[in-house]
Amino acid sequence: MSKKRKQHSPEFKAKVALAAIKNEETLAELSQRFGVHPTVISKWKKSLLDGATDIFDKNHKSRKQNEQQVNELYRQIGKLKVERDFLAEGLSF
Repeated sequence: MSKKRKQHSPEFKAKVALAAIKNEETLAELSQRFGVHPTVISKWKKSLLDGATDIFDKNHKSRKQNEQQVNELYRQIGKLKVERDFLAEGLSF
């Protein structure tokens, strides 16, 4: 029987990592409060601190811009599929 790993949301990870950065509670206390192993909390804290510089990078695209671009590309793909299907039907009569 294999154990399933819990999948935590990015929001939850950020919340736990920020609590660890504040140093108001020990890792053991945070672990008990959030139900996450202390090693995992340390890993999330390190990831947050390592990635903090990306927030201030001027060349860094925001998530919203990326989502908008992906949505636009999916829209174009859908339009091209419709056009292709229409042309294929017209040529096959």
